Amino acid sequence: MAVDRNHDSETCKRVDDGITRVFQLLGKRWSGPIVAVLVAQPAHFADLRRAVPGISERMLSDRLAELGAAGLVVREVDEGPPLRVSYRLTEAGAALEPALRELAEWAKVHLPDAPECPGAERERAVGTSA
Repeated sequence: MAVDRNHDSETCKRVDDGITRVFQLLGKRWSGPIVAVLVAQPAHFADLRRAVPGISERMLSDRLAELGAAGLVVREVDEGPPLRVSYRLTEAGAALEPALRELAEWAKVHLPDAPECPGAERERAVGTSA
């Protein structure tokens, strides 16, 4: 089959396929924050749940499975007792760190201030009352 070289300029302006695939995976709610937590260090399921406020166990499990299927996260069973499951980034997942760091810096400069994490306010109140 011959490649159509006579297409219009609008066809050339389509979004890059790589960008489309990245955002189909990391653009899903919760996926980016999960990867960002795991960039720092491997984490157990419960630690991930605490680190990503508002995520349900079911959603965390689903997103971890998707990230695993994409080759970004590895699930490891820590022999017990107690039996615990931890997650870490693969080499491909860890390679996202520079891009995530750049996105975080971009957000600090270009996005309006986000409301403070509710937990931070409570921690400050507890720290000052002691």
